[in-house]
Formats: sequence, C-alpha cells, structure tokens
Amino acid sequence: MDRNMALTNKGGTAKAKLQKLGGFLAGMVLPNIGAFIAWGLITAFFIPTGWTPNANLAKLVGPMITYLLPILIGYTGGKLIYDVRGGVVGAIATAGIVIGSSIPMFLGAMIMGPLGGYLIKKFDEAVDGKIPTGFEMLVNNFSAGILGAILAILAFLFIDPVVTGISTGLGAAAQWVTAKGILPLIAIFIEPGKVLFLNNAINHGILSPLGIQQAKEVGKSIFFLLETDPGPGLGILMAYWIFGKGTAKQSAPGAVIIHFFGGIHEIYFPYVLMNPILILAVIGGGMAADATFVLTHAGLVATPSPGSIIAEIAMTPKGGLLPVLTGITVGAVVSFLIASVFVRRASEDTMSEENMAFAKSMVSNLKAQSKGQAPVSNIAKAEPKLIVFACDAGMGSSAMGESILKKKLKDAGLDITVKHSAVNQIPKEADIVFTQESLAERASQVAPSAQIVKVNNFLDGKVYDEFISTIKKK
Repeated sequence: MDRNMALTNKGGTAKAKLQKLGGFLAGMVLPNIGAFIAWGLITAFFIPTGWTPNANLAKLVGPMITYLLPILIGYTGGKLIYDVRGGVVGAIATAGIVIGSSIPMFLGAMIMGPLGGYLIKKFDEAVDGKIPTGFEMLVNNFSAGILGAILAILAFLFIDPVVTGISTGLGAAAQWVTAKGILPLIAIFIEPGKVLFLNNAINHGILSPLGIQQAKEVGKSIFFLLETDPGPGLGILMAYWIFGKGTAKQSAPGAVIIHFFGGIHEIYFPYVLMNPILILAVIGGGMAADATFVLTHAGLVATPSPGSIIAEIAMTPKGGLLPVLTGITVGAVVSFLIASVFVRRASEDTMSEENMAFAKSMVSNLKAQSKGQAPVSNIAKAEPKLIVFACDAGMGSSAMGESILKKKLKDAGLDITVKHSAVNQIPKEADIVFTQESLAERASQVAPSAQIVKVNNFLDGKVYDEFISTIKKK
C-alpha cells in the first residue's frame, strides 16, 4: 500500500468516526424534533412578546425546556445504547442533572442518557445467566432503579456543576462571536460540512443546544438559522436550472421544490459534488445570509426541521419574518451569482447524465469523480428479504429512495420489504443497504452482514431499474 492510499484510508476512517459521533448526537435529538417544534410554537404564540400573549399558557414554556426536552433526549440516548431499559436509566440519570441546573441541560442530557444506557447494559451482561430462576424481574427492576438513583445523585452533586460551566462557557463564546460581528465566518465550516453529510451533526449536535439556551433568554436565536437556511442551496440549484446543461439542468427544477419546500437539503449535494468549485458559492451565500441575519437581528424560536422555507416561517417569532426572509433571499442571490459563473463555464461532460448519477462523494479531497458505481451484478446474488435505505438522519433522502424503490418493486411484481433508517440504526437483519458513499463505511460497521450499495443520488431511478433487473435474472 503506498503512502497516498494509506493517508486516504486513515482519513476515511477518521471521517467515519467523526460522522458516527455526530450521527449519534443527532440521533438523540432528531426523534424528538416534534417536541422541540411544540415548544417553539407555544413560545412563539404565548410568551409576552408572542403572536397571542397568554400568561397562563406561557407557564408551559419554562418546564418544557427545562425538564421535558432534556429528559426526552436523555431517554433517547439511553435507548440508542440499550433499548427501552437503557432509555429508562438514561432518563433517570438525566433528571439528576436537569433538576440541579439553572440552564437548559441539553449537553448534560447527551452525556448522562448514553452513560445510563451503557452502564445498565454492562450490568446485564455481567449477570447474564447468573440470576436464580424466579428472581429475574426482581433483579431487573431493582438494578435499573438502584443504578438510576446513583447516577441521578452523582449528576446532581458533581456532574451538573462541570457541565453547567462548560455550557455557560460555550454560550458566552457564542455571544462574543455574535457581538464581534464575525459570526458569518462560521459558514466557512458549516457549508462544506453539510455537503460532507455532517449537516445533522452540526445542526442538532452543536447549534441547536446553543440556540435553545439563547432562545430561553431572549425569545429567539440566530443559531437556529445558520445550518437550516435553504438559501445557499437554492442558489446552486437555480444556477443549474438557468445555465446548466443536460440532465443537471432537467433535474434542477424538481430538486428546487424538494429542497426549498420539502426541506431535504441533501438533494443539492450531488450538484456541488459534480463541480467542486461550487463549494465557494455555498460558502459565499452562507456568509452573506449570516451577515444579513446578524445585521437585521434575525432569529427563530426553535429548530426548523426539516430545513424547509415553510418550517422557517413557522418558527419565526412575531415581528421577525422580514429579517429571516431577507437573510434567506440574500444567501440565495449571492450563491446563485457565484455559482452561475462556474456553471456557465462547466463542460457538458461535467453535467452529463453519467456524472450526475455516479458523482463520487468528495469526503477526502473535494474533487469530482466520475468513475461509476459498484456493479449492480455484484449486489444481488439472491432475492433479498429486507432492503434498507440509510442516510445520516433516516428522515429525508432515505425516505425518498425507499418510496421510489417500493413502487418499482411493486410494478415488477416483487414482494420485498423496503425500509428507511438512520445509518446508526440499520436493522441487523438487513440484506442490502443503499446509502451515500460517504456513509458506506459506517453502514458496513453497523450491518456487517449486509451488502452495501453506494448511491450518490437517491432519486436516480436508473440504479434501481438495474438492481431489479439483476434480481429478476437471479
């Protein structure tokens, strides 16, 4: 193995580990987005500065953000480690750090929830086969209760002060960056990170906790806008729609609808990957949008998920709609203007059907590749029983891929179960997993017995047609 290949493999492994951590953090938040939206709507409507102020209903705001949301995250984190039993112990442990804190303890929940699930899992493994017959329920219930109580006490007395200090420091740093007017520079990291499929980790693992803490203090937060803003991606797609060629131009209008109104930002990633210089367009658009948000004091009351213009508007506080829409528009226009220059100069080969369908992910080097996907003939050696579409969050692009393949299988007369999932939660019984190339390594770790199919564009029906053809031949 030569030096370059070794470095590439090392980088790929590090990237997979980073994605795994980020995906796990996002996995604790994403299943509870409905609760965050509920809290955001109650806040937007009923606080004194809300759309319909109501002092009685506004009493829901504090307890929900202080207790409900962190405990939900703690439960989900424990459940990710060790099913419901881990979730229960994780929730108990989280209660200790929540009750002892004066700030919304989301960071603490992301620590105590998984810790509780991990420790009860290790306990069960240690006593497996050693519990006398008839005492299983007694041991199970008391072990969870005792361990949960110990963790809650430790969290209340010792862990809370440490995490509170860290959270306060991060919040102060975020406010300092905002006050100094250098917040727009964060787009240099956020926009490339999104295209490398770290979007959910960035948003739900880092920005959302900061935003929630700020929203509790001032009623809104700019941090909810930084990653979810659909403007830069819209500019890219509009440039392809107007100045593109071939398949890229033809598919762009549909992608605009899915991205801007559906909130599935992953749809524009392949358009950047096939022409890597366009990363400058999304960075420029992101910086322009963020600068506009700062100047107009824009902010949302909660995380808009998915990042649809509809969700952005729904999470806008009273009197804050114009700043939010202005920032999104400015980001889209700047991204469009920069992207137009490069799209016009791009060759037809760059925007060909082959390059669009088989564009390689630029996880390591941000260079477009057109080497084609793994041969479909190697995918299906026999008719599978379960096919899983896996994306980072398991809620957006994978669901679209699932719908397309389900319809094609039905039309072909094949009765095969198809599901979608977050890459960290792929069912162990999966026979075949469709996923983006940048997530393939993680997918193979979660489902080692499954065959991994790399698909850079989940809307590419040609891949599924060839897949079905191969199955029917077998």
